Amino acid sequence: MTTIREMATMTSKGQVTLPKAIRQALNLGTGSRLAFTLRGNEIVIKGEDEHNDPAVASFLSLLEQDIARGRHVSALPDDLAKSLVMALEHNQGHEQEISGDVDL
Repeated sequence: MTTIREMATMTSKGQVTLPKAIRQALNLGTGSRLAFTLRGNEIVIKGEDEHNDPAVASFLSLLEQDIARGRHVSALPDDLAKSLVMALEHNQGHEQEISGDVDL
């Protein structure tokens, strides 16, 4: 696991800009939600899990029920199956160093 250490300065309003390297490493962009946890004298910041959205959770629950009952389940189209396999083969590890500029 790569460690990134960056400094930031808090404004008079208590605002802090997350350093670019941190935003890139966590794939954070405009509108990203963050959770703050105080542990002793440390602040732990985590990006919100994308599946905490109630609409997504409801959809996934319905999908799970359909699969369990064998309803609305069919084979994936060949082109979709191939693209999913290709995506799995492409290593996008979060431990990799960030090199060069990345537009957010």
